[in-house]
Amino acid sequence: MGEKSFELFPDAASTFAGTVDGLYLFLVLISAFFSLLIAFFVVFFAVKYRRKAEEVPAPIDAEHGAGGMILEITWSVIPLGLSMIMFAWGASIFFTESRPPADSLEVYVTGKQWMWKIQHLEGAREINELHVPVGRDVRLTLTSEDVIHDFFVPAFRTKTDVLPGKYTTEWFHPTKVGAYHIFCAEYCGTRHSGMIGTVYVMSQADYNDWLGKGSGEGSMAEQGQSLFNQLGCGNCHPSTVNQGNGRAPNLTGIFGTTIDLKDGTRVKADETYVRESVLNPTSKIVAGYDDIMPTFRGLVTEDGLLKLVEYVKSLGPQSGTRTPATPAPVDLVPPAQPNPRAPGRANAPAAPGNR
Repeated sequence: MGEKSFELFPDAASTFAGTVDGLYLFLVLISAFFSLLIAFFVVFFAVKYRRKAEEVPAPIDAEHGAGGMILEITWSVIPLGLSMIMFAWGASIFFTESRPPADSLEVYVTGKQWMWKIQHLEGAREINELHVPVGRDVRLTLTSEDVIHDFFVPAFRTKTDVLPGKYTTEWFHPTKVGAYHIFCAEYCGTRHSGMIGTVYVMSQADYNDWLGKGSGEGSMAEQGQSLFNQLGCGNCHPSTVNQGNGRAPNLTGIFGTTIDLKDGTRVKADETYVRESVLNPTSKIVAGYDDIMPTFRGLVTEDGLLKLVEYVKSLGPQSGTRTPATPAPVDLVPPAQPNPRAPGRANAPAAPGNR
């Protein structure tokens, strides 16, 4: 980005910018109006009702007149009304920013002291840079490898906490081609101020050219399938319809559905659920299946987890309710605990879980 003169506001480069700036301007004007009004009356009454040396103050009437009651009601109702306007306006913006459109372009972001690692579904990977097309809804799925971070793009008026062990979502619709700053807005250690990056908003043609260069390793779903096979997950988890049910649930079409669990509760099979299935498989066991899967904690990186998530998402539709059938009996010994020193063994137990 070229050098710019001082600006009170950052660039307005997304569809959110106007609404967020409008609310902010409203808050500033209301605050300024009442600050000046109160300051005026403080000075006015101090001068008008100042006590002179020879005057004796009149006794204070304990009874409130009708005028005093009206005044008290007025200065209670007006601030309440203004506060409710601020609340409703802010809530409307929050609900809009927290619900990405279903057809958004998906990108995965991982925060790490002190960098942003970014993966595109097509396989392209970036460090501290994010390339997106202009005029397209973009959905970020974010997680952290260590501490709490915060992905903040001032020009888009969007910021979201990035949490370890959990996936959060942020989305935006860029409206102007250009380069825009990324900041970490949560203190995350000694080099927090250096955890910055750039969003490059490109024309669709330029974005397609950039994306076509890729990483040479295939899409995230293909990389997830490779890792799925490398870990031996298919030994227990069928991943096609014609494979039926095995010792663990069939993963075809499972993502986005509601799962019945062994303890009688239900859970939605989203990104967080798949991640938890790999790292803590005993926490939520699907009805009709046994607790036979060991954890893969320490064997799969955060980047690997995202690839497994994308592979599971690629196996079928993302809607409906899924109640697994009772699996066919299999005379096999439950798999042993994985050897941490051999993450690439071909016959490792299944992932992402007894789900």
